[in-house]
Amino acid sequence: MFKKILIANRGEIALRIQRACRELGIATVAVHSTADTDAMHVRLADESVCIGPPLARDSYLNMPAIISAALITGAEAIHPGYGFLSENAAFAEMVEAHNLVFIGPTAAHIRMMGDKITAKTTMMELGVPLVPGSPGEIATLEEAHAIAEKIKFPVLIKAAAGGGGRGMKVAYSADELAAAFHEARAEAGAAFGNNAVYMEKYLDKPRHIELQILADNHGAVVHIGERDCSLQRRHQKVLEEAGSPAITTAQRDELGATVTRALKKIGYRNAGTLEFLYQDEQFSFIEMNTRLQVEHPVSEMISGLDLVHEQIRIAAGEPLGYGQKDIHLAGHAIECRITAEDPETFAPSPGTVVMYHPPGGLGVRVDSALYAGYRVPPHYDSLIAKLISYGRTRDEAIARMRRALREFVITGIKTTIPLHEKILQAPEFIDGDYTIHWLERFVAGQ
Repeated sequence: MFKKILIANRGEIALRIQRACRELGIATVAVHSTADTDAMHVRLADESVCIGPPLARDSYLNMPAIISAALITGAEAIHPGYGFLSENAAFAEMVEAHNLVFIGPTAAHIRMMGDKITAKTTMMELGVPLVPGSPGEIATLEEAHAIAEKIKFPVLIKAAAGGGGRGMKVAYSADELAAAFHEARAEAGAAFGNNAVYMEKYLDKPRHIELQILADNHGAVVHIGERDCSLQRRHQKVLEEAGSPAITTAQRDELGATVTRALKKIGYRNAGTLEFLYQDEQFSFIEMNTRLQVEHPVSEMISGLDLVHEQIRIAAGEPLGYGQKDIHLAGHAIECRITAEDPETFAPSPGTVVMYHPPGGLGVRVDSALYAGYRVPPHYDSLIAKLISYGRTRDEAIARMRRALREFVITGIKTTIPLHEKILQAPEFIDGDYTIHWLERFVAGQ
């Protein structure tokens, strides 16, 4: 097992990884920008190194600075968390080239799944079902028209690289296709430095279902059940559940068996998440995230597994030590992503936290790096807390989440707590009857 790990991230996920390391008896090194000097992850680490000015490109994306910090502090491994460099194959290679361990999959697998066209081609060859669409990149508008006529409108033009909803445009008819094609390419090129796009059939009422997996270096692969991430705004997840109110045990088992067989064939290792659209009782693969997910706590709550512990153990060469039959999923968990944004306009709301009182009690968990007096910087993602509830049933998890949201006090900045309170009262959410398009309409109708 490692003696010291550098955490190449910030905020709640850096703190989350620190806690796992401390439980395993591993010393931690925090890296930080000048804007994060007083951040909680810096205060609680065993050591800390400033790696640059506030902008992420000069600090948290500064690969040489992070490698140097690991080497001068004697760290043996680097955990990238999520975002930033977590799915950067070049960074994973750089880590390994300096005789450090990257706590994640191989650079080859990151590269394979980071390009959505390659990922889809790979999964199709491995027998994983896909959304109907183009077999690869669409380079010309003429190609786009030919594919669209084959799979029928509406269609979705998507960036081959990146994510987060950028480089995604819908065309409902042939008249709209040219604008969607050119806008998606331009947006993809500006956001990711790669203007390659591909096409999928646009599904009108899908759910977003993802499957959490763990794989060791010895050929063992297990899944930790599904998460329903259908509550999204502008392709950004807002609330997640485990398991999905729309999926049966038999469907979970069948999808899990298909996915674990596929990942065994390619020799995947560490944690990963495969994302699917689910409509008319059919699953269609859309992409794979080769890292820890923001919403991993809901899977931990229903499985009893610490996924960061498992990531570290796998990276250290240890076998999982259990099989699929040993994974017992029980109860229901919900996660609300609390962001520093106006709950109605969604305008960013950085600033100083005046009061901070997190909720507690049975079945309530808060992952956050906030404290009274902390200044939320304007330079990074607006996520400031993840509120997770657990219950023996979905109804119990909902009741606990409602109570926890009412207890949660954050003043000095605006947050999306009021939005989550409204979602938890909506009849469609209570009934579990929603798709990836529901939240946009709900927000617009407030």
